[in-house]
Amino acid sequence: MFKQIRWLWENMDPPRRVWHVAAMVICVISCVLLLVNPALSKRLIDDVIMAQNPAPLLPILGTMLLVKLSREGMRYLMVIILEKNSQNLVYNLRRSLFTRLQYSDMRFYDDHRTGDLMTRMSADLDWCRHFLAYIDYRIVDAICTFLFATVYLAFVNWKLTLLLIAIAPVLMFISRFLSRHIRPRFAFMREKLSEMNTAAQENIAGNRVVKAFSREAYEEERFGKRNEAFMESHLRINKLWLSFFPIIELLVSAIQLVMVFVGGLLIIRGELTPGELAIFTGLSWAISNPMRELGNLINNLQRFSTSAAKVMELACTRPEIVDAPDAVEHGRMEGGIEFRHVSFQIDNKPILEDVSFAVGPGQTVAVMGPTGSGKTTLIQLLTRFYDPTGGQVLVDGCDVKRWKLQQLRGGIGTATQDVFLFSDTVEGNIAFGNQSMSLEEVKACARMADAAEFAERLPEGYDTIIGERGVGLSGGQRQRIALARALAVKPSILVMDDTTSAVDSETELYIQDQLRHLPFDCTKFIIAQRISSMRDADLILVLRDGRIAEQGTHRELLEKRGYYWQTYCLQYGISGEEAV
Repeated sequence: MFKQIRWLWENMDPPRRVWHVAAMVICVISCVLLLVNPALSKRLIDDVIMAQNPAPLLPILGTMLLVKLSREGMRYLMVIILEKNSQNLVYNLRRSLFTRLQYSDMRFYDDHRTGDLMTRMSADLDWCRHFLAYIDYRIVDAICTFLFATVYLAFVNWKLTLLLIAIAPVLMFISRFLSRHIRPRFAFMREKLSEMNTAAQENIAGNRVVKAFSREAYEEERFGKRNEAFMESHLRINKLWLSFFPIIELLVSAIQLVMVFVGGLLIIRGELTPGELAIFTGLSWAISNPMRELGNLINNLQRFSTSAAKVMELACTRPEIVDAPDAVEHGRMEGGIEFRHVSFQIDNKPILEDVSFAVGPGQTVAVMGPTGSGKTTLIQLLTRFYDPTGGQVLVDGCDVKRWKLQQLRGGIGTATQDVFLFSDTVEGNIAFGNQSMSLEEVKACARMADAAEFAERLPEGYDTIIGERGVGLSGGQRQRIALARALAVKPSILVMDDTTSAVDSETELYIQDQLRHLPFDCTKFIIAQRISSMRDADLILVLRDGRIAEQGTHRELLEKRGYYWQTYCLQYGISGEEAV
């Protein structure tokens, strides 16, 4: 827990730290002021009421009012400072965590669920804010109130003071037991919250699939189970806390009754004045209330500790794919690509093995093969989403590990079959990689991708908001916008991963013609299953089980009569003898 608190302190801006300390000082001073009015109450009873002397009445009452207003004003100022500090820190942390997510590599996202990351960015961060805005000052307030009141009362009458604090060791034992058992339950509850959020996020993101298969009832039941599991974990924590709460309340209430009884006996024996008993009555809550709040503070501290640990884990994550110390600056990428004996594994499972090929700047390489043969992995290694476990990937004769990531990926335009479009205008989506583009340049890219015609027919043309993930557009329209987005950065290497799989043959022919006459030099890396998309490539690769089974030009592969030849025959509906 102290590790999490220290981490929050280290992430607080230095001026905010000063203000935070000032707020704690104000809290301590307000605790001291708490003792003033009970002392004045003693004078009011002994020197005014019992002595029947009205002269000091108004000054005493005026002083009591002034002290009360001063204390409440100071606590108001303290709360304002703490709230501003906590909001500022969480704002900075949220921004820092989001930046961390932006630069995290693909393996990080492979290992973390979206719902869990959202929980860390929202609920867990809010508990960090809650600690700084409430929990820490309540701890300081409880400790100072208890100590100051105990010391002051000890000077008034040490016997009655010992009686008041007699239950403290018992409450400490109960709190220690509660703390030891409640922390793992909070960790379990936090995991159930993450699972529930993940289920909700997946259902919302995949709502069209749910409706297409009429699985609403199944999804409702699936979410209901996670919702129930979260509720049950929450109830178990509350049940544990509530099982101790009556014991604490009983002990605190019992001590109040004993204090009145013993205090009355001491007055009868002349060891205590009525005014001094009023001090004990007025400050007894200052001793009992911190004890009463002890369980609740432990609850909150454990929740904060569990949440802050998750936030720290995310904040301390460092990407594996980073700029190498010897990374060099390059001019404009020319577009030469070479794979030298490249192998790649994930969790000791081979994905690619000994893959070697090379294409020069401006040439076209096409890749085909069965599902799971490793085609998309080639792109991910080229763009350094992953690093190969063996061999080298070179761009312009330089290992991609020695390219600066921003420059490497900035020179590669990627359009994939699984299109993600943002909740933005058509223009905003196309210009995503190049915000300085003019509308005319956006339209030119749309024409090259055959997206101009349908874009202009939209209600507001290029200013039409197309919705999250391109809702409202067909699959082919989304693919064409994604292709236009890739062309907009004028890449030196254009990667197309089954980009035209959802368009008709006429549109595909138009796009292919446009790609042959791009207004800038570009090496094309095409992954496709249609022979028509790759027959003009300078090099065609056929991947099978992570290895290059065949490579060559269209005619050379037909002459080999392997997988490529079989696919050609199937797609064109011709016999093997006609395929040459």
